[in-house]
Amino acid sequence: MIRLFKVYYPVRTLILLGGEALIVWTSLLLGAVVELRDDSYLVLNYEYGYLKIFAVTALVLLCSYWFDLYDTARLSTKGELFFRLLLVPGILSFLLAAVSYVHPSYLLGNGASELGLLILTIALIGWRLGFSWLVQLPILVERIYVLGTGDRAQRLVQGLRQNPELGVEIASWTGKLEGAVTRESVAAHLMEVVNRQKVHRVIVAMPDRRGTIPMRELLDLRMRGVQIEEATSWLEKMSGKIEVENLYPSWLIFADGFRRGSTFIFARRVVSIVISLIGLIASAPLWPILWLIIKLDSPGPAFYKQRRVGKGGRTFHVIKFRTMRQDAEAGGPQWAGANDPRVTRVGRFMRSSRLDEIPQLWCVLKGDMAFVGPRPERPEFVESLTKEIPFYGVRHMVRPGLTGWAQIKYKYGSTVQDSLEKLQYDLFYIKNASIGLDLLIMFQTVKTVLLRRGAQ
Repeated sequence: MIRLFKVYYPVRTLILLGGEALIVWTSLLLGAVVELRDDSYLVLNYEYGYLKIFAVTALVLLCSYWFDLYDTARLSTKGELFFRLLLVPGILSFLLAAVSYVHPSYLLGNGASELGLLILTIALIGWRLGFSWLVQLPILVERIYVLGTGDRAQRLVQGLRQNPELGVEIASWTGKLEGAVTRESVAAHLMEVVNRQKVHRVIVAMPDRRGTIPMRELLDLRMRGVQIEEATSWLEKMSGKIEVENLYPSWLIFADGFRRGSTFIFARRVVSIVISLIGLIASAPLWPILWLIIKLDSPGPAFYKQRRVGKGGRTFHVIKFRTMRQDAEAGGPQWAGANDPRVTRVGRFMRSSRLDEIPQLWCVLKGDMAFVGPRPERPEFVESLTKEIPFYGVRHMVRPGLTGWAQIKYKYGSTVQDSLEKLQYDLFYIKNASIGLDLLIMFQTVKTVLLRRGAQ
């Protein structure tokens, strides 16, 4: 797996992305050379031809990402894959036609874009067919041995088997041992499998490290070039979250990450101020419209304030457009749930479109919140969750956010178990926070809102 923007991606996914970028570029360039002939040199070098090809290439990759063409877990059949794949040149044709009508000089001209698009469509289909064969090559398959027999080892094995896009093959694991599990039996099984199947990586997921872990054999394998990795780190790469079960506090202290330089903090704050100001000004015409719609839909104020817990455990008030009945919490604080009957008709639309959160830009401007971070929770819930969930207080070491890694990776939650899952994603974000990761989360949030995924 390769790390980009502090997130790990399977090698085969990056090969798919890189190969597709090369195919798009080559197809458009070929279309220009064939159609323009002797004029191609002039157009490409003196009429921003290469820049135009680059722009279209970026647009194709963006469309492919939008249709989840790089997320193979969302593509259940080959029919669905090719249907979405054909949507990309279809949308591109529409956009190029619109650009040609408005400003023809932005295109390569003389049919070069149209020919390039035809070549591109054929090449993309061929590349996807060839890629399904390419990823089966042994050189792109990593063989792994899972050293462990407990629940964590079983979850790890199950996760690897359920995610074929990782390009991982489980050579074996300690759970296959028969009889009593001793240090000698574990070591013998490990060495036999590694030598016979040429294992590339050993993931250590043993609950008792001092009892049966074969330290000498693991060190020997490491000296021979086999990668040795602890289960917590591998699970973090695979799932994008940090599991708190069996997590030692020392891991949080000594693990790579959990740090923020002064430059990052300053740049992030400046960006938050600028974007929140722009957002407040740009959304100003919507405020009276939303205010009127809310007032007409149900009795009560259009806005509501609620106490939340922020950085350092300090409480502050969030401001939102009201989406629930005025008496929604007459009986005390309650979790908001999926299809919550307390949500009004207008409120349901505002929640799915996130329009109800526009006033929170004021909280970002004041510094109570950031654009990206753990979602702020209510003090009444924080008190109980801190007692029930280990490391829950760590999420209050950073500013809460309008959106976050947990919001784009996990469904809407309304239970303690949901809060545990979200905390694990929040810990991943806190550990790996960067400008690049923030931009990735914001882009994915826009996609989630427009496609109406996961919002309640």
